[in-house]
Amino acid sequence: MKALLITLSLGLGLVTVSAHADVDEAMNKAGCMACHSKDKKVVGPAFKDIAAKYKGQDVTAKLMEKVRKGGAGTFGPIPMAPVGPDKISDGDLKAAVEQILKS
Repeated sequence: MKALLITLSLGLGLVTVSAHADVDEAMNKAGCMACHSKDKKVVGPAFKDIAAKYKGQDVTAKLMEKVRKGGAGTFGPIPMAPVGPDKISDGDLKAAVEQILKS
């Protein structure tokens, strides 16, 4: 029984790592990483700073809309260009925003 639990735990960990890698790949393909980083400001804010700003808030839909429409002012004057579904699918965008909010 203990071996089964360990095996299941390891398997779930691999699924989580794989899903995380898929989201990272989608963000790279969409161009997100050209302006953002996980832990430091590049052109746009670091993902950890986005997570801190919205901690405890249900903002996934709001941030998805912000990515789709683009904008400026929340983290400074530099505008973020809109990112359409041709760059990142709605499903990948939702997973990316959820991952960023967990940073």
